[in-house]
Amino acid sequence: MDKEIDLSNYKIRTDLLIDEVDHFEKQAIEVNEEVYDDVVVNSTKVLEDNEIKRKGIYTTISFEDVTDRHNFKKVQQVFEKELKKIIENLHLKDDYKTLVIGLGNCNSTPDSLGVKVCDNIIVTRHLYELNEASENYKNVAAFTPNVMGNTGIEASDIIKGIVGSIDVDLIIVIDALASSKIERVNKTIQLTNTGISPGSGVGNYRKEVSENTLNIPVIAIGVPTVVDAVIIVSDTINLLMKKIEYMKNNDAKEKLKAKNRVNYLKEKREQLNDVEKSNLLGLIGQLSDDDLKSFIYEVLSPIGYNMMVTPKEIDFIIEKLSLLISKGINNVIHELQI
Repeated sequence: MDKEIDLSNYKIRTDLLIDEVDHFEKQAIEVNEEVYDDVVVNSTKVLEDNEIKRKGIYTTISFEDVTDRHNFKKVQQVFEKELKKIIENLHLKDDYKTLVIGLGNCNSTPDSLGVKVCDNIIVTRHLYELNEASENYKNVAAFTPNVMGNTGIEASDIIKGIVGSIDVDLIIVIDALASSKIERVNKTIQLTNTGISPGSGVGNYRKEVSENTLNIPVIAIGVPTVVDAVIIVSDTINLLMKKIEYMKNNDAKEKLKAKNRVNYLKEKREQLNDVEKSNLLGLIGQLSDDDLKSFIYEVLSPIGYNMMVTPKEIDFIIEKLSLLISKGINNVIHELQI
């Protein structure tokens, strides 16, 4: 029996421009990609404000690992290069004053990225106020407004109050994000000059922090640390079809090397054809990727199973990523080599 399925309710939870780039018309964006060893930098310029993303530059740094010294340093160098590029494009005065803001909740590990970054920022504003600052360091202040659930105050309102009290030329906001791709969780850093709407990736929309609301240039830096259950289920189905395709194209009886299987599953290539998908999964196999997510949302959401999920090693990864981002900001702003 045919039954119409309502596929309109689910909105993909993501803060990453790169997750949604396929939804843009070609003339609406300009895309450039560079590769440094195995670190990929995607720079996308959105030419006009639209319902997906605000006009501006979105730089996405993708990597496999930051847990060892070599990979950590490699990603840090790329991050510093891209951050410096964005700041230079703002054409600030030489002695610009920076306010670093760490959004998030220190009591929730996946949401603590911004707070932990601020813990390692080299703060000098108080020294400038006392005329004790070294000429080698810029004027930098840092603040963590916490979350509205703990303070009862919008983070953007707290930030407006601070900006109204001190002299600031640049605001750098750091926050944990959500992604619509499992592969990007903890393996992506996004930098943008468009600001940020705290909590938007998890459906908890708060007032935006941007140049439009503060009249000061705002650079937003974020890492996706969570993904919802809909994405996990839909990605698993897609990987299942890829695995079956792999078995079809290779002798299933042959013992295949694990590395070959892993590489194949990660490659972006055509999967089974439409007939094979339909024969394998019926109605599910006939759905597009977006419609599949919407359908799974309709199953999980009413019973409260569309949970936000984070990897089990999140504590260790947050420590590494927060240190990487704080070192990068310190090096770029203060012109250091740490």
